[in-house]
Amino acid sequence: MLPLVGYALAAYAAIVASLYLGQRRLLFHPDRSRPALGALAAIGVREITVVTADGLTLLSWYLPPREGRPVVLYCHGNGGHIGYRRERLMRFARAGYGALFLEYRGYGGNPGLPCEAGLLADAAAALDFLAGEKVPARRIALYGESLGTGVAVQVAARRAVGAVILEAPFTSIAAAAQFHYPFVPCPWLVRDRFASLPLIERISVPKLILHGERDRVVPVHLGRMLFERAPEPKQGWFVPQAGHGDLADFGALDVAVAFIERHLG
Repeated sequence: MLPLVGYALAAYAAIVASLYLGQRRLLFHPDRSRPALGALAAIGVREITVVTADGLTLLSWYLPPREGRPVVLYCHGNGGHIGYRRERLMRFARAGYGALFLEYRGYGGNPGLPCEAGLLADAAAALDFLAGEKVPARRIALYGESLGTGVAVQVAARRAVGAVILEAPFTSIAAAAQFHYPFVPCPWLVRDRFASLPLIERISVPKLILHGERDRVVPVHLGRMLFERAPEPKQGWFVPQAGHGDLADFGALDVAVAFIERHLG
């Protein structure tokens, strides 16, 4: 019996070690190819470079706003690159908004490797770019999608913006990982924590939280916890039929545009 217990413990230790060492490969799924503007160029979207504090030059996409209109700073999720989100940029363009679709380090042909500190530096550099474009902070709607919600919350807790939109947010990466790996002590092992729950209380600008009740990637109870902790003004939009990646199919972008129009338009 004792040898079996020893084998089981050794196997468990090997699984935990594998998850710990490979956690960034589990968290970040970049498409490293360079995205092409394609038809977006015809509506005024252009490739720009965002320069980070640690010296990286990041390709991103920028659509200048119409006069007096808001700008959406978009922080995408952990998979693909900004080219996968072109329909979202088109939706904001139809509303007359500007948009800066930030591409992270290690994604979309950009140099560097993604990590929490790196993505936060990338988003800070994007805000600096908008400041250089004379976009007032009060006109910026900071939009975080999935992993990007962890970026958006941390940035908005430290920098001035006009509003924050969080699509499929979590309280922390550790909490989301614990949902998927209940047999592992995730709070002790996670390196890129993206701990949004304690920081959401610092964000006083209007907040919109979008989440699908059938989300199997980031369970909806994490989004509800974040919403409950968030101070007013806030709006929650929880869709019974939606999952993780299909909120736009249920009208999430229209809800986001109405929210931006109400608070920044």
